[in-house]
Amino acid sequence: QVQLVESGGGLVQAGASLRLSCAASGRTIISYTMGWFRQAPGKEREFVAAITWRGGTTYYADFGKGRFTIVRDNAKNTLFLQMNSLEPGDTAVYYCGAATSSRYYDRLSYGFWGQGTQVSVSS
Repeated sequence: QVQLVESGGGLVQAGASLRLSCAASGRTIISYTMGWFRQAPGKEREFVAAITWRGGTTYYADFGKGRFTIVRDNAKNTLFLQMNSLEPGDTAVYYCGAATSSRYYDRLSYGFWGQGTQVSVSS
């Protein structure tokens, strides 16, 4: 079993940066592909970024390429998402998850989720 706790969200203006953290406990996350998803009001949870367990391969949704960076620290059992040049369209609750299958872009592949952290971007 893996417990995940996100932090680092907040209210910022367009163009600002935020760094989200996801602390894992209960079991090491070293063998899982880890991902970030987000869910805006009235919308489905969508893929943001993922990173393989060795950290050698990263994947991003098109909207995050060039602005978001996903990093993991296996020694500290922690996942990060650095978000730069934030836009109002990035407003959502951001969730981290641990994937239990290979379809890293599919929320149904994630067996463990955190409670989410709110990111709000004003124009």
